[in-house]
Amino acid sequence: MKKPKLLGVDFGDARTGLAYSDDLWITSVGAGTLKSYDMVKTAASVAEKAKEINADIIVIGKPLNMDGTEGFRVEHVMQFAEELKKVTNIKIEFIDERRTTIQAYGILDELGTYGKKRKAAIDTLSAELILQSYMDKNKRNYED
Repeated sequence: MKKPKLLGVDFGDARTGLAYSDDLWITSVGAGTLKSYDMVKTAASVAEKAKEINADIIVIGKPLNMDGTEGFRVEHVMQFAEELKKVTNIKIEFIDERRTTIQAYGILDELGTYGKKRKAAIDTLSAELILQSYMDKNKRNYED
């Protein structure tokens, strides 16, 4: 069974990171960052990127609290998903994104990336980690 093409999304108030899957689901690839001060425009831009890469599924990180409960951040992400549904028919799925930003900061620390470069990279890297987590969790569903 062919693996679907995925677009990973780390939605945030100021910036939204994007990543896409390779054909074999071995790794996720960063696809940049969008300014996300306007949720409607961000949804349109994400839908455009999904169409551009021929995505079958859009995977959005769900920022659960550390105890697994849903807080105000999840509500904001769900509002974004509703806006996205208005502008695309591509299937939307969610995955727990707890600790992805912390992981991303750790990776950037190891790479010695600080300052403006760090700020520019953090959201894309978080999207890559979100998408990688989804692929690792769901890989068996698409084994040949």
